[in-house]
Amino acid sequence: MSTPARHQVRQSFERAAATYDQAAGVQRLACKILAEQLPQSLSATPRLLDAGCGTGYALPLLQAFAPTAEVLALDLAPAMLARAHAATARIQGDLECLPLATACIDLYWSSLAWQWCDPARALAEARRVLRPGGYFLLCSLGPATFTELRQAFAAVDDYPHTLDFLAGDTLLQLAQSAGFPALELRCQRATVHYPDVRHLLQAVKAVGANQLGPGRRTGLMGRAAFSRLRTAYETQRQVAGLPLSYDLILLSGTA
Repeated sequence: MSTPARHQVRQSFERAAATYDQAAGVQRLACKILAEQLPQSLSATPRLLDAGCGTGYALPLLQAFAPTAEVLALDLAPAMLARAHAATARIQGDLECLPLATACIDLYWSSLAWQWCDPARALAEARRVLRPGGYFLLCSLGPATFTELRQAFAAVDDYPHTLDFLAGDTLLQLAQSAGFPALELRCQRATVHYPDVRHLLQAVKAVGANQLGPGRRTGLMGRAAFSRLRTAYETQRQVAGLPLSYDLILLSGTA
């Protein structure tokens, strides 16, 4: 699996901070699905980490779940972090190298941030900062994400236009190698519909998920290329509009 350089990820989400919330419907859905997996018991005064918090949508959910908790919001992009107002503390940091002490977290939560990371490094760091008996909750993206977009772009050029997302079974194996004893794997599909290709691409750009990864197209698409993309995508149109699928991979369990 190839992941984009960390500075590219930070720059992309810095640019997307102002538009992220208005286009982050699937991101909000992922948080709600994760919230259903929250453990029934934690320590009396737990410390919770939202790893890759974005603009902080999950923070009120975590505070409602554990009102006495210390909630730490961590993100790579300062502009995203600046919008996460509901946290006890805001920390600029990398999921692959957390600026936190070993065994200091009771609940590690991360929603739709790991697809931009080296998963083995992020898993090792998550395992390191969790206290014995701490709880791990992750939602990431699987290989069926953006299937329709990849299929349409195949009619335009040979550039990769999305990341190579890991399958859930592979992520589960990496978690076991990192020292997580027994995590539960769940998969769920979410599909968003758009009136046309232009609105679809604008929505992807608004959440910072465009132009990332090695070998990508660096120049703008011309009119002819865009016309081919639009024609190819129209063959996939459904009653609700042009579909864009998200393959949600969920891992949960005790460290």
